Amino acid sequence: MVEGEHLTDKAQRDLKLVEAALAGDQQAYGTLMDLYRESIYFMMLKMVKNADDADDLTIEAFGKAFNRLGQYSPSFAFSTWLFKIASNNCIDFIRKKRVQVTSMDSGIKTEDGEVVYYDARSSTPDPEETVIYKQKVKHMRELVSKLKPRYRILVEKRYFEELSYEEIAEELDLPLGTVKAQLFRARDFLANMMEKTKDSI
Repeated sequence: MVEGEHLTDKAQRDLKLVEAALAGDQQAYGTLMDLYRESIYFMMLKMVKNADDADDLTIEAFGKAFNRLGQYSPSFAFSTWLFKIASNNCIDFIRKKRVQVTSMDSGIKTEDGEVVYYDARSSTPDPEETVIYKQKVKHMRELVSKLKPRYRILVEKRYFEELSYEEIAEELDLPLGTVKAQLFRARDFLANMMEKTKDSI
């Protein structure tokens, strides 16, 4: 059997886009995002109940998926793989933020019919966790200070000043799409920097 021939027409279309992206076709990445951005966003919104967080998580999901694209196996649909990455990333976010979400026992059904369960516990951090958190924040600020100015300013406004994308776009007189795209790149840079310096945290 030819690899991927058991897939639906939609999944075979996605597989061709994945192969094109891996071959260096930047437009293929954009097409994959256009195809799934909305459904991933609404899945994230249903899980976290916050539009800005859902927006961030959607971008992060695509970032993680595209960074691991070489690991994708056409033994199952790309959309299933993407939704799994998105839901796992969201579950991690929920745990870290200790957000209380409703209907935890019923889970969330993805576009492909898979039910994803999550566990969000609410508790206050102990003194050791507080110290570790402060160290991580300090480390993060040091890393942010090393970014190029245009990225550093965006990250500081989004995560330190907690401005919305719209507020940042208005304040810096930039198109909303530019703000989102540059923040995506900035987060990618930060993730790589954190991976290289994780032993120092």
